[in-house]
Amino acid sequence: MELAVGASESAMSSLLGKLGSLLAQEYTLISGVRSEIQYMNDELASMHAFLRKIGRAAAAGATHDEQTKDWIEQVRDVAYDIEDCVDDFAHRLGRQPRGEGLLVNLRRTWYAMTTLWARRDIATKIIDLKNRAQDVGERRTRYGVQDPSRQPNSGRRSSRTPARPYTADHLQSPNPRLVGMTKPVGQEEAVANHGEWLAEARADQRVLAIVGFGGLGKTTMALELQRVFGEKFESRATVQASQKLNLESLLREILKQVMPQQEPERKGDARGGGGAATDSRTDGMQRWTVKQLKEKLKTQLEQKRYFLLVDDVWSVSSWTNIWESLPKNQNGSSIVVTTRFKSVANTCSHQQGRIHMLKPLSYEESKKLFFEIIQDQDPGPDEFMKIKEDIIRNCGGLPLAIVVVAGLLARRDLNNVSHWKTVKESLNSELDKNLNPEGVTQILNLCYNDLPADQKNCLLYLSIFPKGCSINRRRLTRRWIAEGFIVEKDGKTVEEVAEDTFNELISRNIVRPVDHSSNGNVKACQVHDMILEYILFKSSEENFITVVGGHWLTPTPSNKVRRLSLHSSNPEDAKDKIETMNLSHVRSLTVFENLHQLPSYSLKSGILQVLDLEGCKSLNTSQLDKLCKMFHLKYLSLRRAYIKKLPAEIGKLQYLETLDIRETDVMELPLSVGRLQKMVHLLGGNKSTRRALRFTEVIAKMTALQTLSGIEISKSSTPDLGSMHNLTKLKKLSILNIRDLHANSQKYDDLLSAIEYLSGFSLKSLAIDDGFTGFLDSIEDLSTPPKYIHSLELSGKLTRVPGWIKELETLEKLTLSLTSLGTDMFLELSQLPLLFSLTFSVNAKGQDHNLVEILHKNTMDSGGKIFVPAGGFGSLKLLRFSSPVMPLLSFLEWAMPALQRLELQFRLLEGAYSLENLKSLQQVHLRVSQKASEATKVKVSDIRTSVSKHPNNPTVVADEYYE
Repeated sequence: MELAVGASESAMSSLLGKLGSLLAQEYTLISGVRSEIQYMNDELASMHAFLRKIGRAAAAGATHDEQTKDWIEQVRDVAYDIEDCVDDFAHRLGRQPRGEGLLVNLRRTWYAMTTLWARRDIATKIIDLKNRAQDVGERRTRYGVQDPSRQPNSGRRSSRTPARPYTADHLQSPNPRLVGMTKPVGQEEAVANHGEWLAEARADQRVLAIVGFGGLGKTTMALELQRVFGEKFESRATVQASQKLNLESLLREILKQVMPQQEPERKGDARGGGGAATDSRTDGMQRWTVKQLKEKLKTQLEQKRYFLLVDDVWSVSSWTNIWESLPKNQNGSSIVVTTRFKSVANTCSHQQGRIHMLKPLSYEESKKLFFEIIQDQDPGPDEFMKIKEDIIRNCGGLPLAIVVVAGLLARRDLNNVSHWKTVKESLNSELDKNLNPEGVTQILNLCYNDLPADQKNCLLYLSIFPKGCSINRRRLTRRWIAEGFIVEKDGKTVEEVAEDTFNELISRNIVRPVDHSSNGNVKACQVHDMILEYILFKSSEENFITVVGGHWLTPTPSNKVRRLSLHSSNPEDAKDKIETMNLSHVRSLTVFENLHQLPSYSLKSGILQVLDLEGCKSLNTSQLDKLCKMFHLKYLSLRRAYIKKLPAEIGKLQYLETLDIRETDVMELPLSVGRLQKMVHLLGGNKSTRRALRFTEVIAKMTALQTLSGIEISKSSTPDLGSMHNLTKLKKLSILNIRDLHANSQKYDDLLSAIEYLSGFSLKSLAIDDGFTGFLDSIEDLSTPPKYIHSLELSGKLTRVPGWIKELETLEKLTLSLTSLGTDMFLELSQLPLLFSLTFSVNAKGQDHNLVEILHKNTMDSGGKIFVPAGGFGSLKLLRFSSPVMPLLSFLEWAMPALQRLELQFRLLEGAYSLENLKSLQQVHLRVSQKASEATKVKVSDIRTSVSKHPNNPTVVADEYYE
């Protein structure tokens, strides 16, 4: 039988560290039960070593009986309970007074009196847990749980044993890149034929159903159709169906995507109260009924030609409900549906439809895909060719199998034939003869078992997120750290180790990137449905993660829940299951959309370490106040919740490391936050509305801060800005707004001094939006520029580019106010050796007249046009312009030779010429105001025509936004 022991091993590692720490302290309690704690520590250390043996044997292909599995569950449960007791110990007893003298003796006596009952209670629990640990240890011998090292053949490597793949220097970060640069293999002809059919000019509404086995590439093909042909439609949307269709949620998601977006600086200005963080036109969408959503969709799409991708439809009834909810028109709209079921595809084809049956890739296509992934590590086309052929054929032409096996191999030294042989011998599947779930599971087992224990836990943790969810990298890695999965090693910090782990899962193709930051790093990832199903059931089997209300129906756990994730796909199932669960030991809680299913009385909040309520709109004041009793909380996300302020006693959360209150109405922190000495990441403000968190002296007291984002510097900020000098560990500083300051203000000098001072320590990312106050022009006066910075954003009124920017040799991402734009400026920036993305933007609400004057002067100084010169910009992949008024741009021959993506957002466009000179161009994205004149729309048409003549045949996407 397959054994998943990674979570048990992780729980034991965490607990042993806590017991060791407890023994090192001199609590009054320990005089009575120190021997019991020492016994538990020793007994659990032995169990931990034994678990590691079992884990290695399981990874090597050894089989174990039900007794071994049952014993592992008992070990895990007693470890969890001991950990809860230890944490309860630390909270209830606090810190015992130390030192010498009469006053200390009096305090120690008072401490002993006030903690008497707590110490007695905890002592009783420790003795009971010691007995349980002893019983579990003896039960291994009593019921014959065997030592893997003494079993027959244990000395020989099984044919399924994955050779350990990598050393520390092998864990390289993926190269910076942009989304959309790779194309699916083996689907080129089908994409061209079906795409032309979907996009051709006609009146009728068409449906294409793509049907096939899981992992064949249905979604990949559908997304490629959207990428190549989507620009021929006025509105586009992509949604996921689920095994139990939630029609209301699906329609809401379509509506969010097809309603024109608001201009960033105007977004949300009309709102007051608790929801200013959201788009005012969609603010009430969460409360709309299915009938209202249908009516809104009809209003929005009835007169438009739209493209809709509905991914993974599971039943005929689900498709019928979706089809009946969609607006019908005679504008040539198209719908693409993916499904595993022929009956669903047949039903889709009744509506002016086609069916495309996906088949496994041919051997040549499989070979092409395989070598695309391992090409950098491949020792040569003639090396080990027979073994390579066998591996490729054993994947059965299933793209999912090919990419994960190739990803596994790509992390090895492929000049060593033994690595090839190990993988070949491990692939006994019959996928080449018959596509079946068991064959896919075997391949996924191979890739899973090849991971070290800590990375297995990090992979299993992804099952917390719903099917089709885009998982933010920062959110994920910070949660890994808070859960205790990541520890410092090889001289790297926990943040660096977490990044390495994330990059490892990406490089192995176990998770796939779906969005990249403007510096080319992966911003968000997604897990393929079949891999997610695999890790979900593995997590459930180990009581590692409990998911309710999700796409797949998992068994209700018979014992205590440790990590709970509430999804919104199946709310009825969620409510019924939660009522039968033991939630008193929950250490991690994640809720998607709303808290209604969760009975608050069932949570023993004192031991909760991770609380993620991102996007929950139903949070009330009473629930917020309960946060202050979650004394062990390390990660708290209230992002996009309807809240105006945090509880006054939030400073009690002494272990809190991450606080995310972005896109809320919280604009000032309580005084008690100054006590949060373990706070590493404080995330506030809202880029869309430019509402920010006021910088106060209490923020500067959190000296462990590495990230401080979304703050406002203003005249009413009573503390001296000099206190910012305390934040010497700061790696990222984002100032979202500067207001009520004047050029002759002392605070200009104080802020410049703080920036200069922090740049001499750890600062790697700096963003400043001066709110058009003119502060940015004073940044030229920095006596010591931030030479080692990687990301720099200067937004607002910047009439000239600081001369020291050309000295920033490590700069990868640069954002400048459009007010600085000129031909000479391009010459200055062109020699930055690592510059990956360059953005020109302006948030100038109410400043349009000034903006036009500044841009006109810049253009006239450049002779009526702004030319992007030839040469330089050797690393630049992304160029963005965002402004109500876009000057005339012209790209000279050999300008920006590596540029892949060009983005323009505007109301008034003078023109963009000679795009054919951008030799590496792949994508052009235009966002046009609904107030754009006809002349501007003609210019947009001219850009389309120009791009269509480009030899790379770049894709062009044009969207509309509201002002």
